[in-house]
Amino acid sequence: MSDIEAVLKTGEQTSESSGEAFELGEQTLQHGEKGLDRGKEALGARPPALEPDEREPAAGVGDPEEDEELDPEVRERRDRALAQVRKLGDPVLRAKALPVERFDAALAAEVQKMGVLMADALGIGLAATQIGVLHRVLVYRTDPEDPVVALVNPVLEWCSEETESAEEGCLSIPGARVDVERPARIAVRAQDVEGEWVRLSADGLEARVIQHELDHLEGVLILDRISREQRRQAMKAVRRALEEDA
Repeated sequence: MSDIEAVLKTGEQTSESSGEAFELGEQTLQHGEKGLDRGKEALGARPPALEPDEREPAAGVGDPEEDEELDPEVRERRDRALAQVRKLGDPVLRAKALPVERFDAALAAEVQKMGVLMADALGIGLAATQIGVLHRVLVYRTDPEDPVVALVNPVLEWCSEETESAEEGCLSIPGARVDVERPARIAVRAQDVEGEWVRLSADGLEARVIQHELDHLEGVLILDRISREQRRQAMKAVRRALEEDA
């Protein structure tokens, strides 16, 4: 069995067991108030903005056929960033992240690294577990004109009964594009890099990206939120992507 086949077999087995058991629970807490100051720079330094046609849907990366459309320098920077992202089959992606207790320069540096890596990889969200760090930290940016938002120790306080289905990709699952159903609106409580508690209400793409990254912090992947047949098709796409990169 080749290395690629071994990785894919591990990913398929883990996703099968997790996907059958995982169901999205509806929470009924009071809607959280709006309040995250988007103008506050969570990273200290703002990563370069991406042009709209360079950014990816949901939290994913480009399909191989899209590579030719990228500027060579952008493609090289993306490939270097993706090499640092843990991929399907890595046990850390199934681990549950631990709460952050120390808000210091090391945490600020970690968050800044995540923001730059996310931007270079042409993603719009990244969880700490995706770079092998078991911290409850996520970063995202859905609009290239906005600063990167960092959420530390995020907690989903409320989600709407109304749901929406949309296509998602994942930096950790190259080649996969799947339709995932999620609550349309959410309220999240989290800390910033200085330890101050904030509340954020989100809908649309922002709500979807936050939920995608929250899943990562629980060891849950998009493959766990789709049917067995969809998962099989997604794994075929992943296999093709890995073989083309090999």
